[in-house]
Amino acid sequence: MIIDNLNKKSNEARPIHGGNRQWAAQIAGTNPESILDFSASINPLGIPKSAIAAIQSHLLDLSHYPDPRYTQFREAIGEFHQIDPDYVLAGNGVSELLTWVARDLSHLSATVIFTPTFTDYDRALTAFDCQVERFSLLSENNFAVSSQLSQLTDTHNKGILINNPHNPTGYLFDRDRLLPYLDQFALVVIDEAFMDFLTTDQQQSLIDLVPFHDNLVILRSLTKFYSLPGLRIGYAIAHPQRLQRWQAWRDPWCVNSLAVAVGMAIVQDREFQQQTWNWLAPAKSELFNGLSQFAALTPYPNAANYLLVKTEVAGSYLQKRLLQKHQILIRDCLSFPELGDRYFRVAVKLKSENQRLLEALSMLCA
Repeated sequence: MIIDNLNKKSNEARPIHGGNRQWAAQIAGTNPESILDFSASINPLGIPKSAIAAIQSHLLDLSHYPDPRYTQFREAIGEFHQIDPDYVLAGNGVSELLTWVARDLSHLSATVIFTPTFTDYDRALTAFDCQVERFSLLSENNFAVSSQLSQLTDTHNKGILINNPHNPTGYLFDRDRLLPYLDQFALVVIDEAFMDFLTTDQQQSLIDLVPFHDNLVILRSLTKFYSLPGLRIGYAIAHPQRLQRWQAWRDPWCVNSLAVAVGMAIVQDREFQQQTWNWLAPAKSELFNGLSQFAALTPYPNAANYLLVKTEVAGSYLQKRLLQKHQILIRDCLSFPELGDRYFRVAVKLKSENQRLLEALSMLCA
């Protein structure tokens, strides 16, 4: 089999997250800067000018400790979402906040998640020995929540962890579909890391309901939409008492001064937000249509800035050959047990970059 011929050392070191250009460069025999990375779903428009300006104007802040309560940041996020700043907690990316989510979930009898799912959920839940109940999101006709969920018992002592849009499928849960969970579960956590990529009229966020439900937690990332994964900045929106507890658990000053300054600036950058929405719709449509032309590939329509693709050619084989021949990195799905080598995932990038991917795939999937 093709997959059996893959380099053993590469398999052992295979990353579980996208965006590992160092690993990809070893396979490609080049330097990381030469890799065209489709494996991390980051906005290809690049860092906003507002972020660069914020960094430049706050360099002297590095001589001082950050405000441990991140007051101005919370006020900026509160204004952005029209919510009291007391309901906001700054985080060192969503991954850090997931750690405290998992600690809260560990006090419940079980946590429900939909699979396949973001691999960092298992990391956080395992760290606190959480009991996990998994329900498949896969179906023959697209993605849908398993009807078995209605058969759950004792949900008032269980939590549920959902990412919306879902990663890696890109499935968007309608807001009305999520509302019943607020009465059914002891803790409802919605990871909205990719919600910003939807226009305001398309978003299905539950942020406005947090003040009325002390069992609701919303997680938001500022690194994907604003092309800042190296800066590490995100936030949680939840009941103040819960956030105060998390603040007491974690290290002081876990978010650096430059990340705070950037976060405050970019949420006000309406021009960049509109530019991103204007780019995404046509670029995604063109990439989807291009992938659909290959008989061996089936891309799934979704609401995110990435596409999950079913493939008749092993995803890990395509990943390796694309790296070796074209210095292109796609996300294989071996870290998602429910998907395995039948799928791969690609970010939507600029038109010329998407075309380069399609041309490379034409040589492998013809």
